[in-house]
Amino acid sequence: MFPAENLRDWQGQKVIDHDGDKVGELEAVYVDTSTDQPAFVTVKVGMVGRHRLVFVPVEGATVTPTTVRVRYPKKVIQDAPSIDTDGELTGADEPKVFAHYDLPYTATTVGERRLGRR
Repeated sequence: MFPAENLRDWQGQKVIDHDGDKVGELEAVYVDTSTDQPAFVTVKVGMVGRHRLVFVPVEGATVTPTTVRVRYPKKVIQDAPSIDTDGELTGADEPKVFAHYDLPYTATTVGERRLGRR
């Protein structure tokens, strides 16, 4: 395994938790708007016809030839804030995503989003 440097190349790949359990498929990358560095990915989870996208931090993620391994357990990921597969993360919901993983959230200047989808 090696550090996940360009997660955009891994869209559609299987995401596994720290124990190797499959979580879902990597759908999109969200970057920190102040640094343009990947901060979260959305992972497609759920049953056919009832999919949703959950947010998972990329810090500590590694990749293998066929998977992206994140450092959080599957149960924590499944309980994370989510959006519909065609939904959008609102600015009001950004702090909830960070809080779920006990990550610090610092608001940017007035009117600017902290996370942006790439």
